[in-house]
Amino acid sequence: MRIGVVAPARRVSEEGSLRMRAFMALHFPAHDLIFHPQCFMEAGHFAGTDEQRAAAFLEYANDPSIDAIWFARGGYGSNRILDRVIPELNDAARAKTYMGFSDMGFLLGALYARRIGRPVHASMASSLGRNDTGEGAGWALGWLIDRDRRALEPSLADGRPAAAFNLAILAAMIGTPWLPDLTDHVLMIEEVDEPLYRIDRMLFQVANATQLKGIAGIRLGAVTAVVENDVPFGESVEQIVERWCRAMEVPFLGRAEIGHVELNRVVPFGVA
Repeated sequence: MRIGVVAPARRVSEEGSLRMRAFMALHFPAHDLIFHPQCFMEAGHFAGTDEQRAAAFLEYANDPSIDAIWFARGGYGSNRILDRVIPELNDAARAKTYMGFSDMGFLLGALYARRIGRPVHASMASSLGRNDTGEGAGWALGWLIDRDRRALEPSLADGRPAAAFNLAILAAMIGTPWLPDLTDHVLMIEEVDEPLYRIDRMLFQVANATQLKGIAGIRLGAVTAVVENDVPFGESVEQIVERWCRAMEVPFLGRAEIGHVELNRVVPFGVA
């Protein structure tokens, strides 16, 4: 398998790419991991300009010699290229798996909305040395290359369709044409670096979004590096989610092993 790596949001370091190439060579030596030069570009906050990031994504996505796209990292920026790339994807792009999470939820959701390829919420190609000593990357690659079902979020064993998003990304997609129809799906959410009041506010938007009516239920992934409120918020994150599930009249289905943590399980969009 030839796996192409692109960075639709923020850049990665060459050191980080070498670390992941070494991990790949050690554990999956029969397969190729190819970082696009765009991954190392810098244009302010971003890994190159919008035009450069879009061009790199289209080059690898539309290349029939590349079997899958593994996103380099999140941050912010993939939403800015959606209208440039989604209409230009060809038949080769429709046959690929696309793997990442966090800010990459913009692309995963837009791809799933148009049934292009196989979007997968999982660790990214820059995870090693950040919040992953290799477990998350190993599970992600194990599923991508060998379809190793041990990598999957355990609740997917029930066979129901699912989708997973960072909460801030999901909230930003509501009201746009990029949010997929998640009717009858289990919606899994995770978050990082937010205070509880903002999590509560984003869940207000989720609970009242007409586009999300009909979901089968919500699972809560890891919520990490919570920013402290000036005064204690008065509820745990699980209590917040449960309250909004009641308002939404959907079941709270418990926890999910996803998020900005080492054990970031794999969640293919749709039926695993």
